[in-house]
Formats: sequence, C-alpha cells, structure tokens
Amino acid sequence: MSHTVDDALNILTAGTAKVLSEKELKEKLELGRPLRIKLGVDPTAPDIHLGHTVAIEKLRQFQELGHTAVLIIGDFTATVGDPTGRSTARPPITRDEVLVNAETYTTQAFKILDPEKTEIVYNGDWFNKMTYDTVLKLNARVTMQQMLQREDFKSRIAEGKEVRLHETQYPILQGWDSVVVKADVEIGGTDQLFNILVGRDLQKEENMDQQVVILMPLLEGLDGVKKMSKSSHNYVGVSEEPVEMFGKLMSISDDLMDRYYTLLLGDARDSSLHPMEAKKQLAASLTARYHSEEAAKDARATWEARFSQRDTGAGATEVKLSELPAEINVITLASTIFQDTFGLKKSNGELRKQFITTGAVQLNGDKLTDPMAAVSLKADDILRLSKKHSVKFI
Repeated sequence: MSHTVDDALNILTAGTAKVLSEKELKEKLELGRPLRIKLGVDPTAPDIHLGHTVAIEKLRQFQELGHTAVLIIGDFTATVGDPTGRSTARPPITRDEVLVNAETYTTQAFKILDPEKTEIVYNGDWFNKMTYDTVLKLNARVTMQQMLQREDFKSRIAEGKEVRLHETQYPILQGWDSVVVKADVEIGGTDQLFNILVGRDLQKEENMDQQVVILMPLLEGLDGVKKMSKSSHNYVGVSEEPVEMFGKLMSISDDLMDRYYTLLLGDARDSSLHPMEAKKQLAASLTARYHSEEAAKDARATWEARFSQRDTGAGATEVKLSELPAEINVITLASTIFQDTFGLKKSNGELRKQFITTGAVQLNGDKLTDPMAAVSLKADDILRLSKKHSVKFI
C-alpha cells in the first residue's frame, strides 16, 4: 500500500512528544528518496524493557514506509556514559562488556525491526581513529556556556556535586554520530533534546542538511506514574517468560492501556471492545511479538485460568477474621499472613520493596500499594500476596 506524504506524516508524528519540525519532516518526505533515520543506543545492560522499545517502534514505522533505519551501537559512547538525567557520573563500563550486551540488544531489537532494512554501525569505528588534534577541533565548536545550559549539569553544580569533564564530551560525540551517518532524522526520548540539537548544529557547520528531531515520550511503567525502569520495579522485560509478560501487562490501568497501544504497537485501541478484552489483546500482541503467537495464546489461557481461580478464591488458604486485630494496616496484615499462615518471615523492607509497592498485594483484585493504609476486611474477601500465596477470610 502506497502512502501520500500527508499520510506518512500523520503516521510518523503519531504518539510523538515533539517534532522539530513537522514542516522540515514534510519537506524531507517530499524528496521522494529513502531517508536515513538514526537511533543511537548505548548497551550498558544486556536486557531491554518495553520502555526502550518506544523509539525502536517509531524506527520500525519509518522502515515500513521505505526509509533506512540506522542503528548506532555506542561501543565508544557507552564507555563515556550519557550524563542525561544523572545526578552523578555513570559507573565505567568496558568496551568488551558493551559488545557482549550489544549482541543481546540487537537480537531483541530485531523482534521489532526488519534486519534486512537496518544498518548497524559502531561509533567506535570512527572515534577510536580520531587524533587528539581532531578531538580538540571538535570541542572548539561547542562553548562551555552551551554545556552548562543542561539541566542535569546545572543541578549538580548548584548542589555542589561533581561534573566530570568527560561527561561534557557526550553530547558532542552523539552529535558527531549524526554527521558521520548523514542522518536525516534522529529519534530519541524527551530527555535527549539537548544532545540531538548539538547534532543539528554540527551538521550545519559541515554544510549538511540538518536532521529532524523526533522526541518520543518516556513510557510510564506498570504503576502508571514513574518512568518504566528496573530500579522502580515497574518494568516488563522483552525477554521475560510469556506468562509473566502477559500477566504484568494485564495489571495496567485502562488509561495506560491506550498509551501502550500507541507507543508500543503503533496502533489505537478498538473502542468497540470491552476494556478487559482490549487489554487482553494488547498483552497477547506484545507477548506474540517477543515470543510467538502460540506462546501468547498459551499465556492468555494460563492467565485466564489463574484470574478465574483468584476471583472465586478457589485454592486460597482460609483465615479466620477473628484471628486478626480489628484495626490493621497493609504492611502488618501482609507480615502477619506470611508468617502465621504460610510460615514465612518477611522483613518490612522486603515487604515494601518486593510485594507492596510492586502491586503484588491485592485485596479482591485491588492493589494495596500504601504500606501504612488501614485495611477493612470482611468474610469472603480474597487477599493475594504473591502468585503462590492467597488467602480467603472467613
């Protein structure tokens, strides 16, 4: 199916946080040639989660419209460390570690991208060949005042925290990548604006057409509040087991479901479907993408069986209400049930971090995420502490 320029523009701008500018993007699309779309990644860890895939999904849309995806593996820049959003310098990582991570990263990325239409380049191929004289000349193109406009640097300096000189090099390195690969468009998260604009400036100095900036939103995690990240325990890893992936996705809110459809599938929710069915289809589509249709089908069947069992309280251990205090909060209730009913002693810290704030503790399907909130219990209520530990109050 062929698309008009306006059709393509609508597809490519959908779900974006900012495009600088739509006018420039339209002009590039009107050139009638495949554009070079840059996405740079620093594989500082082997596994990626759905938050990382938002930019990759947009890159895939460009591919489907006939454009060239240029995936830059930052084997050099990862050893420097992107300071974006950091309150301290990133811990160092070796190039060998980056290369091992890159292999896993690209394998996972190719579950979204078409490998036949993707150029993979390593920025160490050009940075490792630079002489110090070249590096100095490149640095001379950017002022210290420009660098100190970065919010993360300004905040750290105001708080008396260190800003290491090598960190100020990162935006220049990322910008030079755009010059080398002749990027027409660069995709990044909203936190990458400064770095990508440096690329535009460097391209202009090289008498090149400047790249269009496409910023993608930072995906909220399962809690619907914080950015998806492993440290916040609100992520879905693309390599997680199908049943685990499906179950995590079924825990999101209806409002968040719409954003996941747009940002992770490049699609809109079918408004004719009941929200529960729409969420099942979202979970199944994402599980199928990273595993298989058969795995997604099995995961859905497993989840539905577990949900049905949880809803009726089948298999749950019975606990007498008379054995509990009349007034009790979430953390005390969880601690009591774990210890008195299942013989498992859990510290308050462990309960908060691994069970309560992650949404694992649920009363009749409602998450109890505030450890100090009072809990009112009645007969036939179902308390779920984990996948293996549920009780029914009598």
